[in-house]
Amino acid sequence: MLAQQRLDFEYRPMTAADVGNAHELSIALKWPHRLEDWAMLQRVAQGFVAVHNGRLVGSAFACHQGEFSTIGLVIVSDDYQGKGIGRKLMELAISSVPPRTAVLNATLAGAPLYEKLGFVSFGEVQQRQGQAQPPGVTALKAEENCRALTEADHARVLELANAGSGMDRSVTLGDVLKDLEHAVGIEHNGQLQAFALLRPFGRGLCIGPVVAQTVEQARHMIEQLLAKVPYAFVRIDIPTDCGLADWLEEAGLKRVDSVTCMSMGAVPQPSQGVRQFALITQAIG
Repeated sequence: MLAQQRLDFEYRPMTAADVGNAHELSIALKWPHRLEDWAMLQRVAQGFVAVHNGRLVGSAFACHQGEFSTIGLVIVSDDYQGKGIGRKLMELAISSVPPRTAVLNATLAGAPLYEKLGFVSFGEVQQRQGQAQPPGVTALKAEENCRALTEADHARVLELANAGSGMDRSVTLGDVLKDLEHAVGIEHNGQLQAFALLRPFGRGLCIGPVVAQTVEQARHMIEQLLAKVPYAFVRIDIPTDCGLADWLEEAGLKRVDSVTCMSMGAVPQPSQGVRQFALITQAIG
């Protein structure tokens, strides 16, 4: 009977017309993604869906970013668990990756499947959120200056985003930059060396990506962004080892979840003396 049920499933590429039904999958899981968040990922990534009797019952994305592809929003409806749908969607996503290397951020529930498929853990990301109250202002060096970013800065922002993440952000960041609440950066002797973005996402606003040379730069920019949106609900996803966790906890952005960073090969490496202190999203990295 199960074999017959499997034969009834249709697996195909996701289209823009599927976004609404895919959004219903995340609503059922009580994930915070808005319809607009799904639409953004559908624009910048390669999506796959599982359909049964006309109903969309599963999804997965592979977001190709240079030498790496991030896999995310792997969801199977509760009514269809245990039928191999998640594994099939993962196989489709993985098959779209070569010659790139697949990486992902795994939930506790998803990690066992990803290990069976050949993924190996290499780090952890914390989801933090709340109404932040920064404890103070982190000082910058005398030669550093924090300012609002403009469209003229976008080329340099992309260069920093690529260096900080170890991935090619040209498509993903190009989309993110079209829908911002605020953007700030730090100049060192007139050259932009760090940036942080605040944008609509989920239940409120999201800070990310944040790319900087030092923890102090990252903290200062986050403080500047939070000061612009008092009382707002803010989310930020950070690498656990980035040095911000305790400070964010004190500032009111509480840890509510964590995911495991996994790869099927090489691991993205930062360069040019900067690193990523906050992700774009867990699905994109």
